[in-house]
Amino acid sequence: MRTTVTIDNDVIERARSVAAKLGTPFKTVVNEALRAGLDHVEQPAIRKRYKTTPHAMGLRPGHNLDNIQELLTQLEGEDSR
Repeated sequence: MRTTVTIDNDVIERARSVAAKLGTPFKTVVNEALRAGLDHVEQPAIRKRYKTTPHAMGLRPGHNLDNIQELLTQLEGEDSR
């Protein structure tokens, strides 16, 4: 099937170079490259699991995590403690 596709100059030059290097027709190189590219696009990306390492940060004396409102007030400097 014939179709019109606009290909960037650098891609055309690379395909021509590969075709010359392999001694195969330009059309064959383009079709094989498209097949390989489409296979790659269709496969879902393998993602590495994101992992964090916890660090003990401690809590300053006089701060209580049980009462968030009180803690926020202290941290914002509204309390004289």
